[in-house]
Amino acid sequence: MSQRRRPREDPLESWVPKTQLGRMVREGQISSIFEIFEEGHKIKEVEIVDILIPDLKDDVIDINLVQKQTDAGERSRFRAIVAVGNEDGLIGLGAGKARRVRNAIEKGIRDAKLNIYPIRRGCGSWECDCGEPHTIPFKVQGKSGSVVVTLIPGTKGLGLVAGDTAKRVLALAGVKDCWSKSIGATKTTTSFSLATFEALKNTVKLMTPSDWSI
Repeated sequence: MSQRRRPREDPLESWVPKTQLGRMVREGQISSIFEIFEEGHKIKEVEIVDILIPDLKDDVIDINLVQKQTDAGERSRFRAIVAVGNEDGLIGLGAGKARRVRNAIEKGIRDAKLNIYPIRRGCGSWECDCGEPHTIPFKVQGKSGSVVVTLIPGTKGLGLVAGDTAKRVLALAGVKDCWSKSIGATKTTTSFSLATFEALKNTVKLMTPSDWSI
């Protein structure tokens, strides 16, 4: 006689918030992630992001085997760099370490969700006047380690003129057209992705709360 399987329980249904912000989200007092950004709250629970951004996508940017010498001998773990985004103005980047690749990726996704950030998009190219949020509004720069990434607004239909790592981060953020310039050790995927992330974060320098709904 076959045994009937129990339906899987939704982890969000059994979630018990540990922070005041989590309780406000759970009770429906906060219904938009942009309310959190506007108030400047720090997100400390992944479930907050899962509830407010259900359509979030993730991309494993890089996986490396890292080794550390300890008193007990050499310790090896995998490190995963993961980007998350909704392809519509939200982007996060995180890292996770574990003995198994799967666990490292899961930790990386959680870390990226806690680092979720809004970016500003627009039509900043002087050659384009479509008025649609397909590129960045102005030239921005980000730095991580020796890598410096400069993002320049592009005309509609240009696509992403950037290295593979930067392309994946930009695409998850919802940037469709952009020029880029990078210097430094760009073969270092971690630094390259972080520099791109920092450049995107710099688009909010002139951003007001009313722009977050765009």
